[in-house]
Amino acid sequence: MKFNFSLVLPILLALWVVRMLRQFLDLPNRLPRLNRQLDWIWVPGVVLLACSAGWNSELLDEVYQVFVLSAVSLVLLRVQEYRPARTLLLGIAPYAVYSVIELLVALMGRSLLKDFDSVFETSQGFAIIWLVTFVLIARNQKKHLEQERLEREQEIAEKRRIEAENSELERMVAERTATLTQQAQELQHALDELKTTQDQLIQSEKMASLGELTAGIAHEIQNPLNFVTNFSDVSAELVQELLEEQQRPDRDPDLEAELLADLKQNLEKITHHGQRAASIVRGMLEHSRQNTGERQPTDVNKLADEYLRLAYHGLRAKNKSFNATITTFFDPAVGSIAAVSQDLGRVLLNLFTNAFYAVQKRQEAAGAGFVPTVNVATRRRAEGHIEIRVQDNGTGIPAEVQQKIFQPFFTTKPTGEGTGLGLSLSYDIVTKGHGGNIEVESAEGQGTEFIITLPA
Repeated sequence: MKFNFSLVLPILLALWVVRMLRQFLDLPNRLPRLNRQLDWIWVPGVVLLACSAGWNSELLDEVYQVFVLSAVSLVLLRVQEYRPARTLLLGIAPYAVYSVIELLVALMGRSLLKDFDSVFETSQGFAIIWLVTFVLIARNQKKHLEQERLEREQEIAEKRRIEAENSELERMVAERTATLTQQAQELQHALDELKTTQDQLIQSEKMASLGELTAGIAHEIQNPLNFVTNFSDVSAELVQELLEEQQRPDRDPDLEAELLADLKQNLEKITHHGQRAASIVRGMLEHSRQNTGERQPTDVNKLADEYLRLAYHGLRAKNKSFNATITTFFDPAVGSIAAVSQDLGRVLLNLFTNAFYAVQKRQEAAGAGFVPTVNVATRRRAEGHIEIRVQDNGTGIPAEVQQKIFQPFFTTKPTGEGTGLGLSLSYDIVTKGHGGNIEVESAEGQGTEFIITLPA
């Protein structure tokens, strides 16, 4: 019994071809079932090898070769949607046709095969060259497809990364938007609270101004009321004397005339001081009345004189030991200007109050030798403007803070003694409300002068 061991090489070659085919076509993923069946491709070869012991044939290796080529072709047909597989199928086709023809010719007779030996050798060489060429082409196609696949995967990965980044950015933007919205709402709430607080502080400043005015009025109104009371008492005594004189049998006409003249004079003084008291009350009512913003002819000199005395007496109502020298120069040419008297009065009252406050503080620091002095002057300038100057010899304002005194909520007074709105409101009333200007000139430790300029 003799085996045909020429089949061993085709079996080994078939196993190698299956291994390469699996790697090249990725059969475990593409065709897992067919891939498992290829594990048994050696079985027909072993069967033919066993048959060769009792069957003396030299065609068994060619039969097994045709079988292997058929199996490979079947696999390539199953994955022909894969372009390199189609290329391999096209490459293996000539060699498979050659192998089949050679087997058929050999079955008809070995002599016939020998007669066309040169033809078969040439055909075999051509088929092998064709197969090798298409294998190389398929290999290049696979590399190209693999590169395209990697690029697509990279693009997909990049797209996913971009989508993830966009999603993260959108999330961050949403969070940031929510945060900004919340902050905007908080800021709006804080702004509303600030406006409310500002309105309250402005109202507090107005009430403080009204308080200063009321204190001055209360102190100032005492004088005319005292005069009215005193002259009323004297007049009552004169009336009583006149009645007694009229009841005497020897009436003195000259005495009666003198008593009547004194009585008339007292009544005139009562009327005068009553009107003065009424004027003070009227000024207070105008100051506290709701401002309509309408400008009315206003006597600047009279307004300045009235509020100067009210500011002075307002401070004296708090500190009866305080006294100051007041000098005034009111230019008669100033006359009346179109102004909101309540607002302009509030500005003057604020400046006068600050002036008396400054000289009082310097007096407290300097002692008895210091004479507090406040000067108030008005004049009409050549270019048609009027000027109001309020000068004091008080503590003065440091140079570094002079630019800040008109800013809202900035104050040089100690905590609890000022809101920081008096000069700010005065600045707005003069500049925005009346189209004028307000300036300050000051030297620390020497005094301050405020200069108000208004269009006539």
